[in-house]
Amino acid sequence: QVQLVESGGGLVQAGGSLRLSCAASGLTFSIYSMGWFRQAPGREREFVATISSGGGYTNYADSVKGRFTISRDNAKNTVYLQMSSLKPEDTAVYYCSAKYVSAYDYWGQGTQVTVSS
Repeated sequence: QVQLVESGGGLVQAGGSLRLSCAASGLTFSIYSMGWFRQAPGREREFVATISSGGGYTNYADSVKGRFTISRDNAKNTVYLQMSSLKPEDTAVYYCSAKYVSAYDYWGQGTQVTVSS
């Protein structure tokens, strides 16, 4: 069975940094594009960042560009999200997801990130 497990969330002060990890199992990780999404209370899920299957292409939401970096290690079946210069508006549950062709087929359970002011 496919599993995506996020970790690394927590409470951090504004201006601080966190590194999120997502460990995948039960799928051929190296053929999937991977994405990070987030959802704040009372709001819809929003796109944060994506990375191609080989890691050669990345894309970011304008709200995080220049502050967040997505990366992956296919040998470890893991995708990362390095977050710096965090703002209170970054507070959300962060999810990783796997996309094979055109849809995000699998989702993790999420990890909470809380940024205090």
